[in-house]
Amino acid sequence: MAATKKTLLLWVKQRLSKLVRLDSEGTWLSERFGLPEPVYEVEKPKIDRDKINVIFLIFKRMRQPLMVLLVAYSVAILGLVLVPGMDADGNTVYMTFFHAFYVVSFTATTIGFGEIPFELTFGQRAWMIVTIYTTVIAWFYAIGTILSLIQDPSFRKASSEYSFSRAVKRICEPFYIVLGYGDTGRAMVKALTERNIRAVVMDTNEDKISAMSLKSYGATVPAISADATLPANLVSAGLKHEECRGIIALTPLNAVNLKIAISAKLLKPDVKVICRADSDDVERNMASFGTDVIVDPYHSFAEMVGMSLHSPALYLLYDWLTGVPDTELSDPPYPPGGMWVLCGFGRFGRAIYSELKKAGIRVVIIEIDHARLEGCDDPCVIGEGTEVHTLIQANIQSAVGIVAGTDDDSNNLSIIMTAHGLNENLFVIARQNKRANQILFDAVDADLIMQPGEIIARKIRMLLTIPLLTEFFALACVEDNDWTNILISRICAVVGDIVPSLWRLEIDADYSPAIEKALKFGRKISIDVLMKDPRAREQEMNCIPLLLCREDENILLPDEHTLLQSGDRVLFCGLSDIENHMIMIMRDESLLNYIMTGLSGAECSVFCWFQRRLIGDRRKGKRHLGREQS
Repeated sequence: MAATKKTLLLWVKQRLSKLVRLDSEGTWLSERFGLPEPVYEVEKPKIDRDKINVIFLIFKRMRQPLMVLLVAYSVAILGLVLVPGMDADGNTVYMTFFHAFYVVSFTATTIGFGEIPFELTFGQRAWMIVTIYTTVIAWFYAIGTILSLIQDPSFRKASSEYSFSRAVKRICEPFYIVLGYGDTGRAMVKALTERNIRAVVMDTNEDKISAMSLKSYGATVPAISADATLPANLVSAGLKHEECRGIIALTPLNAVNLKIAISAKLLKPDVKVICRADSDDVERNMASFGTDVIVDPYHSFAEMVGMSLHSPALYLLYDWLTGVPDTELSDPPYPPGGMWVLCGFGRFGRAIYSELKKAGIRVVIIEIDHARLEGCDDPCVIGEGTEVHTLIQANIQSAVGIVAGTDDDSNNLSIIMTAHGLNENLFVIARQNKRANQILFDAVDADLIMQPGEIIARKIRMLLTIPLLTEFFALACVEDNDWTNILISRICAVVGDIVPSLWRLEIDADYSPAIEKALKFGRKISIDVLMKDPRAREQEMNCIPLLLCREDENILLPDEHTLLQSGDRVLFCGLSDIENHMIMIMRDESLLNYIMTGLSGAECSVFCWFQRRLIGDRRKGKRHLGREQS
């Protein structure tokens, strides 16, 4: 009977387990219909190796000091327990381990707190003397080890790596990884943070990373000194982070930038890679495997020089719209036509030479390396351009402009000063290689200064923060000078004598829910609705719509009465505080209704209710009329 009962219980248990398996895993379905068995993978917990390295170093260095402290405390406590004491009545007593531990604890740290629980005997006091010196020496040894551990380069590196990776993991908004914190990197980080875009910085120079603490950015910028060519460092910088939007390689070495671009595209093919390139071969190599943006500062500056030659007004417009907002507006340069002297025929010199020849300008080249002059048909002078006789040989007295384009700032400054001594009316274009020499180039009073870091940062800033500006200039280049001059006059009337701010507005459910909802109800909203002041709807804010982008067309300087559609993107320029007002209008339904109708609060709600009822009645009438016609 007992065996039968046991067998019955075992059979019930098996059936119940099978039912549970059938219900949870679907095994019965797989057997009946021939489906594959479901496979469940248990996600393994991720190991924070940077944290493990820090803890390992701490325990490795502190193991011996902790053992010394442990032995010192143990011997001192054991001695107090074994040495006999005396109570108030003269009876022999012994300390408990708790009292002994308590006495040694405050004695080792503060050297004295009283004699408890009874006044110590001669033997106990003698043992306390040994305890004091032993524990104090042990503590000095432990504290010294801790201080040496803090100063240890390996520990500091492991701690910085752990803090850096932890800061990157905590980023919960889109960010870009900036590799190289030189002049260009500093300008790039400043440009990103000014537009409320997070940045992560990596550079091999520890002094540059340490100097970041002296900079004031709009948000915390995690930074570390590490080799960006190592793929593991790119991953720790957040390459595989879900919020990483791209990598910006701005190191001065082409080989490093190339290795970064290759690593980024292999580890995360969909990430946006922006690289600096100072060589045609490297530029072609980067383009071959899909580098998104390749920035050449020399060609970019040469294009600006060419723009200033054939259209000074367009150059002024470009300078204003790509400059730092809220700074003073600059006067446009007017390079004259005539004979020019070009000092330095390297990569920068050839780029400037190409633009000068396109404008039909005659050029005399000064270059010390004869091999660089092969294939050049214009007059050439062998020399550096810093000597008077070399400039005279190039006929500097008859020239209207000079380009100091060598790769040495001292030589460029010397060329400008020597040329000014021979011809005071020269238009000067200078190449500034180091940002630290800015004050010297300001003193030499050059008309156009090429600073590679600023040129690259300005172009990348335009591509990342205001992508519609590229499309705007592509259309503006086709327009004539009169159109450009009128736009410049309008911008001056709106912003005065400061550089305007640029912003982009999108019409969709996420960015502008109020407008999207109103469009679904059939309401007509034009661009001038966004331009009205929310504090006084009768007034318009100081801004200009520059470009309206739709799926099928791009409208340059759209009319203010142009109706908006879902999916539109509008580029505005104006004062810096207007963008926030426009965003409020686009997201606040009651504010939008106030701008359009003049009603506010409860009045606006009642108006919307009547409008919805009216639209609903009209739709019902149309459906009823359709049924009658059918």
